[in-house]
Amino acid sequence: QVQLVESGGGLVQAGGSLRLSCAASGRTFSDYIMGWFRQAPGKEREFAALINRIGTITYYADSVKGRFTISRDNAKNTVYLQMSSLKPEDTAVYYCAARSGPYYYTAQKDYAYWGQGTQVTVSS
Repeated sequence: QVQLVESGGGLVQAGGSLRLSCAASGRTFSDYIMGWFRQAPGKEREFAALINRIGTITYYADSVKGRFTISRDNAKNTVYLQMSSLKPEDTAVYYCAARSGPYYYTAQKDYAYWGQGTQVTVSS
């Protein structure tokens, strides 16, 4: 089992940048594919990005591609989401999640472990 704690959220102006962190504890961090999801007010939680166990493969939702970068540091048991060129529609609670199985799934149901979320608000 792994425990996840996100940090780094906050208020930023449109066009700005923010870096989210997700610290893991418990089982070996490199056993997990890591994902970032987000949930805007009144909307369902949606996939944003994922990274494989050793950080060599990444995948992004079309809505964030080219603006967000996911990375991980297995020595620090941490996954990051660097967000740039932020838009008001990026406003959401951002969650990191861990998946222990194979394959790079993007559905919530395929991730067993979740953090508590961190709020990102982008003002226009």
